[in-house]
Amino acid sequence: MSDQPACELCAASGGLPVHRTLDWRVVRVADAAFPAFYRVIWNTHVAEFSDLDTSRRRACIEAVAAVEQALRQSLAPTKINLASLGNVVPHLHWHVIARFAWDSHFPQPVWGKAQRKVEPAAEARLPLALATLDTRVAAALHELSPAVRG
Repeated sequence: MSDQPACELCAASGGLPVHRTLDWRVVRVADAAFPAFYRVIWNTHVAEFSDLDTSRRRACIEAVAAVEQALRQSLAPTKINLASLGNVVPHLHWHVIARFAWDSHFPQPVWGKAQRKVEPAAEARLPLALATLDTRVAAALHELSPAVRG
């Protein structure tokens, strides 16, 4: 967490912690419809990607790419969605979401209108358990930057 207590992503982790460095953290969002939904969150409160200097922008986008690659290798999704909107929570964070042709909203965005009901549940359709996926994502991120405690 960071330095702006009124900010949701400064006051709380933003999801299930997967990996944390001094600059950024990665969490998995608890969303039953989209179980492979991760966020790369900058630890200090900045609103825009361009608020970071070149080396920090590079570190941030490398973390996004590592999460994307881990999801692609582990799940073979139809598509990976990347988004950094910040309209609701103006704290720099990237959404990295594995999408499947069978998911409830595909091909619409996860924030759009559902296209179908998914049975069995989305998590049950994944080829591996979420704990295993988290471990793979963390391992990919550890190669970039070892984790820190806290």
